[in-house]
Amino acid sequence: MAADVRPEGLATHEDIVAIVNGTHRNPFAILGMQQAGAGFVARCFVPHAEAVTAYTLAGKKAGELARRADAGFFEGRLSIRKRQPLRYHASNAGGDWWLADPYSFGPVLGPMDDYYIAEGSHLRLFDKLGAHLINHEGVNGTHFAVWAPNAKRVSVVGDFNEWDGRRHPMRFRQDTGIWEIFLPDVGADRAYKYEVIGAGGIRLPLKADPFAFRSELRPATASVTAAALAHEWGDAVHRDFWKSADARRQPVAIYEVHAGSWQRHDDGSFLAWDELAERLIPYVIDMGFTHIEFLPISEYPYDPSWGYQTTGLYAPTARFGDPEGFARFVDGAHRAGIGVILDWVPAHFPVDEHGLIRFDGTALYEHADSRKGFHPDWNTAIYNFGRREVVSFLVNNALYWAEKYHVDGLRVDAVASMLYLDYSRKAGEWLPNEKGGRENLEAVAFLQKMNKELYGHHPGVMTIAEESTSWPKVSQPVHEGGLGFGFKWNMGFMHDTLAYFAREPVHRKHHHDELTFGLMYAFSENFVLPLSHDEVVHGKGSLIAKMAGDDWQKFATLRAYYAFMWGYPGKKLLFMGQEFAQRREWSEDRTLDWNMLDHAPHRGVRDVVRDLNTLYRSRPALHARDCEPEGFSWLIVDDRQNSVFAWLRMAPAANSIAVICNFTPVPREDYRVPLPHTGRWQEIINTDAADYGGSGEGNGGFVEACEENGKAVATMLLPPLATIMLEFVA
Repeated sequence: MAADVRPEGLATHEDIVAIVNGTHRNPFAILGMQQAGAGFVARCFVPHAEAVTAYTLAGKKAGELARRADAGFFEGRLSIRKRQPLRYHASNAGGDWWLADPYSFGPVLGPMDDYYIAEGSHLRLFDKLGAHLINHEGVNGTHFAVWAPNAKRVSVVGDFNEWDGRRHPMRFRQDTGIWEIFLPDVGADRAYKYEVIGAGGIRLPLKADPFAFRSELRPATASVTAAALAHEWGDAVHRDFWKSADARRQPVAIYEVHAGSWQRHDDGSFLAWDELAERLIPYVIDMGFTHIEFLPISEYPYDPSWGYQTTGLYAPTARFGDPEGFARFVDGAHRAGIGVILDWVPAHFPVDEHGLIRFDGTALYEHADSRKGFHPDWNTAIYNFGRREVVSFLVNNALYWAEKYHVDGLRVDAVASMLYLDYSRKAGEWLPNEKGGRENLEAVAFLQKMNKELYGHHPGVMTIAEESTSWPKVSQPVHEGGLGFGFKWNMGFMHDTLAYFAREPVHRKHHHDELTFGLMYAFSENFVLPLSHDEVVHGKGSLIAKMAGDDWQKFATLRAYYAFMWGYPGKKLLFMGQEFAQRREWSEDRTLDWNMLDHAPHRGVRDVVRDLNTLYRSRPALHARDCEPEGFSWLIVDDRQNSVFAWLRMAPAANSIAVICNFTPVPREDYRVPLPHTGRWQEIINTDAADYGGSGEGNGGFVEACEENGKAVATMLLPPLATIMLEFVA
C-alpha cells in the first residue's frame, strides 16, 4: 500500500483513488484528522460537495479543505493542535449541509472485547455487535460492528448515505475479524445493511446485520437501527417464582401458537403485539394453560416457513410491530402468571442472499463442505458448530432472549438433525466424526454449552428439545453426560397415541401395546407430551379428523384422548385450534375457525380442555411427579379385549387420582377397578358428561371402593369412548 501521508501532509494520488473507488484497505489511516508534521490535516470524502470547511464540535472553525478530486475528496491543514472529532460544513450549487466525520472518532470496542471475542467466551456479544445508539466522545450516533474476517472491505450503507459503500467503510480489527464504525448523527429507525467486498474481491449482495435488533417488514430485508429497549418490567413476582421452582414438579400446560394466524383483523391483516396481548393472554388464562409457546418470532422472510427459516435471530419479526411491543406482550403475560416460550432454530438457516450464507465471501457461519454444511430436507445451510465464533453467536442469542425479553424458555427445533451427521443423508453424502462415528460431536458440545450458560445465568428459564430419536440423556445435566435440556418432546407418545386413536375401536384390542409401551420409557427423560402444529399440516388433517368413527365417536374419542393425555405422566402441549376441535387443517395464511364454537360439540371439547387444565394445575397428583416413576402405577394394563386402561397418579401429601379409560363405544357396566384405598373416590371429570356433548353415562359423581380379599376394589360403569378421573377423598 502507498504511504498514508506525503512529507508535506498531502494524501497520495493512489490513496485518493482508493478512497474514491471504495477499495482502500485502511480508510482510518487516511480520512479524518491525521498528523502532518507538527500539525494536523483533515481529509474527507463527501460526494456532491463543491466546498468543505472543518469545524470543531464546539463550532470553532478549524480550516478550509481543498478539493483534490472531482468525486468529492477534500483535505486541508487545520488550525487546531489537539486531536478531536470534527464537523464539516459542505456546500454545492444546490445548498449547504452539516455532517460529522466518522473517521475523526476513535474505536468503540476495546482490547478486552477483542480478547473475549477471539476466545469465544464473550457472553454479551449483543451489547457489542450489531447497531447500538450511543454517545461517543460527546456525540450521539450509532456504533456498527460485524464479524467478517475474510472480507477485503465492509461498509455500512443505508438511507443516510445513499446506500453508497464508498462513504462509510469500516475499521478492521485484525485480532477478531470484526469491522466497526461509529456514525455520528445516525439515530433510530434508519434502514441499513452491510456492503461486503468478499475474499475474492467480489462485491456481495447487500447483507442484513446478523445482530440486527430490528428489521424491515418483508419483502424488504434491511436491518433497522433501534434504541435499546426502554420497557419498564413489572414481572418480578413471576420471574422470582420460576427461579426458585423445580419446573419438573410444576404444572406445565403449553398452548402452542402461530402468532400470525391465531386471530386476525377482519381484513386478514395481522394483529400487533398489543392486540394479541389483549386477546390471547385472557384467552389462555381462561383456558387454564400455564405457558404460551410461539412458533419462531425472530425475523424471517417467507411466511409459509412459519418462522423456521429465520434470517434475523436477534430481531422480533416486524410483522407484529416493533420490539417494544413484544416486550410488552411478555411482561403482560408474566403479570398474569403466564410464561412465554419461543421456538428457537439453531439447526439450520436459509440461503437467502441477504442472510448469513457466505457472509464474507467464504463459508463463514456454515461448513464449506456441503456434506456437513447443507441440509437436504430444507435446502438450507447448517451452522458450523465447530467454529467458536458461530457457537458464540448462537449461545449469545439464547442468552439475549432470556435477558432482554424475559422469555421463560426456548423450545429447540430439530435437535435430531443436529446430533447426527448422516441425518437424511445416504451413504457417501456425509462425513464421519473424528472417531469414525455418525454423531455430530461439535453440535453436542454446542448444545451442552448453550444449556449450561442459559441455566447458569437464567435459572428460571427452561429449554425443551424437539428430539425424535433415542439419543440418551437429552434432559439430563451436562455434568452427568447429558445434553443439559430441561425437557424433551415425547415424539413416541404422539406417534403411538395418534396411530391408536385413528383405528376403529373394534381393532384397538389388537394394538393395545401402542398405549402401554410408552410407560416403558416415560421416565427416561423429562418429557413434554406434544400434540403440535406438525400433526395438523401438510395433508395430515386436524386432530378431530384423525379420530376414527362417525362424528359423535370422533368428538367422544378426542375428549377421551385429551383426558388420557392430561392424566398421563409428562408436561402437556396442545397446538391452537385443537382445543376446540377445529375441523380444517391448520394453514398459516388464515385465522382459526373460531365460528366452530357456535356448535355444541366444539364447545364441549373446549370445556374439557379447560377443565383438564384446571384439574392438572390444582391437583399435585397430576403434575408434581410428572417426571418420576414414583408418581405412576398401573391399575389395569392388560385388558386389551375391552380396550380399558387404568392407572394411578400420586404425589407426596396429595390425594391420589385414578385415571380410567374405555376406548370402545360400548359402556362397561359393573366393571371392577382395583384401587389403593377403600373409601369414597370422587369423579372429578368424565369426558362422557352431557355438558361436554357426551351420552351422560357415569357413576353419579363418586364410587365406593370396598375391600375384597384384602384389596380395595370399586365396581363402576365405564362410559363409552370416555376417560374418567377419580380422586380419593375419604
